[in-house]
Amino acid sequence: MPKLKTKSSAKKRFKITAKGKVVMAQTGKRHGMIKRTNSQIRKKRGTTIMSKQDSKIVKSYMPYSLRG
Repeated sequence: MPKLKTKSSAKKRFKITAKGKVVMAQTGKRHGMIKRTNSQIRKKRGTTIMSKQDSKIVKSYMPYSLRG
């Protein structure tokens, strides 16, 4: 059986932790900062853990990552 390919878009956007959780950038920071309050912008810094349901989909795109 041939090797499975990883989706390049998923590989660039997500990382899998040692326990198998998916880490992603905060949502809502691409554009439209003028509409957001300063506190909203501050809270959206850094990364966050993806929900279980969504992480199941992302893990299917990265077949050789740790699956926890």
